[in-house]
Amino acid sequence: MREDEFSEWARGCQRPLLRTAYLLTGDLHRAEDLVQEALTKVALRWGRLRDGNPTAYARTVLVHDNVSWWRKHRRERIGQPGERTVPPPDTETALVVRRALDRLTARQRAVVVLRHFDDLSERETAAALGVSVGTIKSQNAAALARLRHGAPELLDLIGRTS
Repeated sequence: MREDEFSEWARGCQRPLLRTAYLLTGDLHRAEDLVQEALTKVALRWGRLRDGNPTAYARTVLVHDNVSWWRKHRRERIGQPGERTVPPPDTETALVVRRALDRLTARQRAVVVLRHFDDLSERETAAALGVSVGTIKSQNAAALARLRHGAPELLDLIGRTS
């Protein structure tokens, strides 16, 4: 393995991966753990991944590991809505976005983050989540409808009234 290639790649993608993980989890500490695990998994497979798209693989690891964590801990978290570890300093915009994302199911949140924050295509999002493009379309539509009705402050933030 060429360590300098991996290190350069990791330095370049660590911050965007952390942003994605944070948007998925709403928890900075868990997001950092997810990124570390994803980078470790990429490092172990660097020989096969370096000529392909290691960032897509890392993003898929983030999503899958987050879903696994959520499934394992959801019973513990029932009855503790909105509980978070210490969040980073927020601007008003970041706070509005985070609260809006909290209103979505885990699957909807993953779709919205990958499609609208990471700007992935429907096909790329489907590949990252291991589902069909049709599922991405329906989850995205449901998430956006939920945000329109349940998070009007988001529309105010972007200057729309409907």
